[in-house]
Parts: sequence; structure tokens; C-alpha cells
Amino acid sequence: MGKPKRVMGVCLAASLACLAYPIYVIRPFRAQGARELMVALTVIRYRPAVMAACALFALVALVRYWRGEGRWLRRTASAAGVLVVCAAALLSRVNIYELMFHPLDQPTFASADQTKLDGDEKVIAVGRGRSARAYPIRVMAYHHVVNDVLDGVPIAATY
Repeated sequence: MGKPKRVMGVCLAASLACLAYPIYVIRPFRAQGARELMVALTVIRYRPAVMAACALFALVALVRYWRGEGRWLRRTASAAGVLVVCAAALLSRVNIYELMFHPLDQPTFASADQTKLDGDEKVIAVGRGRSARAYPIRVMAYHHVVNDVLDGVPIAATY
């Protein structure tokens, strides 16, 4: 009975790691090393196949474990673990970065003397005719794109 339990445990650990590691590494305002970023992007690349395999192996192991285990509490616990593996596989299909980094469609502005920017704060400045806008980098870090209208012309400010 030990082998199906080990398979379910490995599948659970692998699926949670594949889900959590890229989210931990790739997040705003956190410095990433080149190596850890490379690993996180590699995990994202192969995650769909790994998660599908984990879910499949965990389900097969659960069936084998269920048939041999008579205690309902252990059966229920193993089923809950496999459910977590399947839920992680489904959650891994959601692109969290699209949810996190959505365009800012209706920015609000204040005159330069009314802003709360530090003197050293970086901005993206856009000018057209007699109109100008400044988009603080700390705001842009969450959105990456600001859709705006400047001097009657639609623009997209990004970095």
C-alpha cells in the first residue's frame, strides 16, 4: 500500500511547487536573479504537461489505494490530497500575470505641485503639443500599460 501513497505525495508536492514557485519568483517590486527567473520561466513552460501528468498519476494511484485501504478516514484524506492536485492543475491554467498586470484605462491626474511624488521618483513623460503627462513608474509596475488621450489623440504609455 506504500507505493500509491508515495505517488500521490510526490504528485501533490510537484503540483504545488509548479504552481507556487513562478508566482513567488515573478512578482512586482521583487528583485529576481537571472538563474531563479530562468527556472521560473522553465517551470511555466513545462507546467501544463507536468500538471496533467501529476493529476493523471495521482488519480490512478488513488484508485489503487482506495481498493486496498479499508479505513474510510485514510481513503478520504487521500482523496482530498488528489483533489488538491487536480485543483492545482486547474489553477495553473489561469494566467495570474494577466490578472495582476491589467491596463490602466482611466488614469487620474493632478498638477505637479499637488502630487505626492518624491523628488527622485522616476516617471514616464509623454508630451504632445501643449499637453503633457507623467506616469509614475511605481504605478506603471502594476499595470505596464496606460491607455490615455493626450491632446485629443489616444495613446498607450508602456515600459
